[in-house]
Amino acid sequence: MSKSYRALGLAVSALALTQLPAYAQTKVTNEGISATEIVIGTHQDLSGPIKVWGVPVSNGMKMAVEEINAAGGINGRKLKLILEDNAYDPKKGVLASQKMVERDKIFAMIGSMGSAPTLAAQDILFDAGVLQLFPLTAAEFTFKFDPAKPQERLKFNNLLPYVESTRAAVKYMMEAKGFKKPCVMHQDDEYGKNVLDGFTLQLAAMKVTPASVTSYKRGASDFSAQVAKMKSDGCDLVVLGTVIRETIGAMSEAKKLGWDVTFLGATPTNVLEVPTLGKEAVEGLYAASGFEIPYEDTAKGKVKEWLTNYKKMFGTDANTQAIIGHNAVMTFAFYANKAGKDLTGQKMLDALESGDKFLDIFNSPPTKFSKTDHLANTITQVQQIKNGRWVLVKEGLMF
Repeated sequence: MSKSYRALGLAVSALALTQLPAYAQTKVTNEGISATEIVIGTHQDLSGPIKVWGVPVSNGMKMAVEEINAAGGINGRKLKLILEDNAYDPKKGVLASQKMVERDKIFAMIGSMGSAPTLAAQDILFDAGVLQLFPLTAAEFTFKFDPAKPQERLKFNNLLPYVESTRAAVKYMMEAKGFKKPCVMHQDDEYGKNVLDGFTLQLAAMKVTPASVTSYKRGASDFSAQVAKMKSDGCDLVVLGTVIRETIGAMSEAKKLGWDVTFLGATPTNVLEVPTLGKEAVEGLYAASGFEIPYEDTAKGKVKEWLTNYKKMFGTDANTQAIIGHNAVMTFAFYANKAGKDLTGQKMLDALESGDKFLDIFNSPPTKFSKTDHLANTITQVQQIKNGRWVLVKEGLMF
């Protein structure tokens, strides 16, 4: 066989390899799986600015691990959860991830807290073939993947993304209430930009011009300039790309000015702390949401039992964050169970991409992934604070 023919043959084989679907080449770890145990990891903010998220999320995860293990584990294997504090700091997220990959030999990272810590640490996971599952951020980088980069196939998210949920909620509010002069106030980071994008895209689709666009620095506590500007711009709907403290701050400022305007928060505002801490200031706030918030005195069946058990374990009421943490582990367990007795990284990936639906006990929309779509769903609800409680206004919203 002549040299040129051999070269051509090699070139053709190389070309054939590049034409293979990208998912054929993803490297997935088998670390953390033994005959008796599956080791999973998470890093949460337990001591920093969003520990009101990190602590209940961790509690929900611990509770799920206990429930699964008490029921015999996953195909006979017990779950072992490694928990580290990232203090909402990207550097600490990186160190925690390195430790869990190198020393603890985790099989999967589940529910890591925050956009910045998750983004900073994800390449450590991908290089080691560790799955990045259901992080506590709905930013697009957590589920959008490039098929030409096979290691990116290791990321999945089951949270409602900020762009899509904001769009669905804005569309509903504009159509249902006939607003003419919507505006937005957003945090100047990845999260806030996602909310701004959702707002802008939806108004463009409806051929409406925003009356006002204003932002604030993450960590700010004075919103008087932003609120005064929106009031003078004549806004009739204010979309908030805020978290807890900023939501209360902006609405308190509007009340102080005697400005009676409708507020619509992005999904991070839809937590129990907003009405608990904001009291009268936040009455009437609408918010985009992924699932209904249960209250112990009105909950029924499995949900009521779960709320009671949580309170027994942690001495405090369960909240949205605890439910999200619990669901992250329960979703992992569902697909690990489906992957079968001889669990491997590849079988876990196949199970996740199988299209099988996971249904939680909280009546959330079904979780479902495919080979090309690693986001569980984009079905949005709108809820409102009435008499200090979140009440469902409309469900099943799309845009």
